[in-house]
Amino acid sequence: MYILVTGSPSERIRVRELDSAGVPAGADTLLSTPEFRVLVRERDQDVVRWVWADTARIYPVVLQGGLTVQRCHDLRLCHAILRNSELTGGSALANAPAGRWDAPAAAAPVESRRTALFEMDLGVGEDDRLEPADDDALTEFQAQLLAVRASADPGRLRLLLAAESVGALIAAEMQFAGLPWRSAIHDSLLTAELGPRAATGIRPARLEELAARIRTELGDQAVNPDSPPDLLRALNRAGLAVATTRAWELEKLEHPVIEPLLRYKKLSRLLAANGWFWMESWIIDDRFHPEYLPGGVVTGRWATRGGGALQLPRQIRGAVVADPGWSFVVADAAQLEPRILAALSTDTAMAAAGRGTDLYAGIVASGVVETRAHAKVAMLGAMYGATSGESGRLLPRLARAYPRALALTEAAARAGERGDVVSTRLGRSSPRPGSGWQDDQAHASEAGASPADERRARSQARDWGRFTRNFIVQGSAAEWALCWMAEIRKGLRALPVPPSLPSPAAREGMGERRPPIPFSETPHLVFFLHDEVIVHTPAILADEVARIVTEAASAAGRLLFGDFPVDFPLTCVVVDSYADAK
Repeated sequence: MYILVTGSPSERIRVRELDSAGVPAGADTLLSTPEFRVLVRERDQDVVRWVWADTARIYPVVLQGGLTVQRCHDLRLCHAILRNSELTGGSALANAPAGRWDAPAAAAPVESRRTALFEMDLGVGEDDRLEPADDDALTEFQAQLLAVRASADPGRLRLLLAAESVGALIAAEMQFAGLPWRSAIHDSLLTAELGPRAATGIRPARLEELAARIRTELGDQAVNPDSPPDLLRALNRAGLAVATTRAWELEKLEHPVIEPLLRYKKLSRLLAANGWFWMESWIIDDRFHPEYLPGGVVTGRWATRGGGALQLPRQIRGAVVADPGWSFVVADAAQLEPRILAALSTDTAMAAAGRGTDLYAGIVASGVVETRAHAKVAMLGAMYGATSGESGRLLPRLARAYPRALALTEAAARAGERGDVVSTRLGRSSPRPGSGWQDDQAHASEAGASPADERRARSQARDWGRFTRNFIVQGSAAEWALCWMAEIRKGLRALPVPPSLPSPAAREGMGERRPPIPFSETPHLVFFLHDEVIVHTPAILADEVARIVTEAASAAGRLLFGDFPVDFPLTCVVVDSYADAK
């Protein structure tokens, strides 16, 4: 049973029941927001899936009423998958002209060609979030159901669409609940690192001291360390032959300026990314509320819009503190992508190397390489296409030990070099290279093409091959993470409210912080980063929550890979502060 939800939360909400084929089972009904919440309270106990255009737009109305829903179908997120999946390539939905359901890809900041490939922001702008008409949404939903039914593997796609949609619910819930954050502690951590807060436009004391040392060591009292062109010229005048001011290049040099300069860059990033201005902008009532974007990266990984939630530096993690009487359960998956590769390729030897142990240590114990560092660099080379240096030297040994795994990544790379599409375990497919790429490849094959044309085409082909090589691994790992969180959420929802927990009203009267309703008494996810989660839980339930989180990892593995014998071990700890988790 489905319930289609359209309309505007600020005006009237239209609901219509649909049968299992997406056919209306009755007349539609117009509801006010309070009436819609009553309907959610009454019907969500049934086996019902809420169908709406955009979870981020509709679900907050439910959450603000102190309610949650069990499951939904997010039309926009599911459309993006079905539109591009190889499994639905022959469907009417995949072959229709571009329309309102096709979110335009926004340009993401890029630092390298690989970053451009792997961090394409697929989020939609505010103008694209306008609610569709009821008939439009119904037509789209029916087209999606038809595309899945007629696909090459409906089971895989149904699991992917369900996981993507429950991920959208989790993202909205985490944004609504917020990550507990203590501004007073954050301020003290910044002061310890940077010195007391300075007026706008003035460097804090620690940065000013380092800037003075940089000028002294370079013999240039006018150099501005915040200006890369200015700094680069000063470094060159001092005899340092560098082409950029990036830390990785500076670390190779020996000069008295390098130590204060690297320290300055680190502290400057902290001030810019998570300093006092960030704290005042993003921490509200001791909660961090970032806007997560499920499917915001082309591989299916999440992105965020503002706040930098996907990169919280260690210097400020001490500000992430659980509420009184509550704890954090922090868990991250060990060597997730290599284990995903072992399962994708059904490489039993690689899976066995990680069974019950650190995978890299298992590779060493198998005699493939000498050290754990060697195992890690070789595996990264296999997944990202490194062919030179230490990775290039070790890759042949890895290929002999784990031929299926390396053959899979090589096949994916060759497909990308041809401009072909590759797909994840559940059926998310990679985009095809753009028309410019195709034109360059064709031109290089024409009579009269210059050696430069051929070199450019080969370089572009190799770059796209590196992208598709990792797409299947990173995308399948994102699918595992979605299933992991979905299983965690299901387990947490089944937990009873602890009888010894004071009521929300009582805790409010005591002046204690508490999560917002509907999360004021129950464990809930508050943070997610690729292969790591944080659950905020009443302390009395922490051990039970840790069990749920751990068992959910195994359940996610079974959902994706059936009975293939691959482990997905976790590091799982119960702490009061995020800083104590690692």
